[in-house]
Amino acid sequence: MGKIQFEIPGDVQPQQRPKFSRIGKGVRAIDPKESRDYKSFVRLVAAQYAPETLITDDIKLTIDVYRKIPKSFSKKKHQQAVEGVLRPTTKPDIDNLAKGIKDGLSKVLWHDDSQVIELVARKWYSDNPRAVVTVEWAS
Repeated sequence: MGKIQFEIPGDVQPQQRPKFSRIGKGVRAIDPKESRDYKSFVRLVAAQYAPETLITDDIKLTIDVYRKIPKSFSKKKHQQAVEGVLRPTTKPDIDNLAKGIKDGLSKVLWHDDSQVIELVARKWYSDNPRAVVTVEWAS
């Protein structure tokens, strides 16, 4: 079984809704700049861990997103957040956080998102905001 695990430092940028523009009779979807920039950053980090050839098997993807602990938290709440007792239930939604990472890994670690057959995405608090990505496949 193949396994790659790595960390993407900093705040995870959620996937934003695309902007649409007309071109003649057609419509073009444009990824917002923040989303494009974050996906590029994810590609840059993931390229350091990429296998020699792209993964072609089914993939289990685990994404643990560590959000910054709000300054407004009391010492008690801060401690609970560090211990994992208190978890983020605020926006952005976990699926939007995972989408940007998943899109950024496509064509770097695997061919297409459709290869991801199992996805585990979790939000945590931490003094060190980041995403920990684990990719597993049968090799």
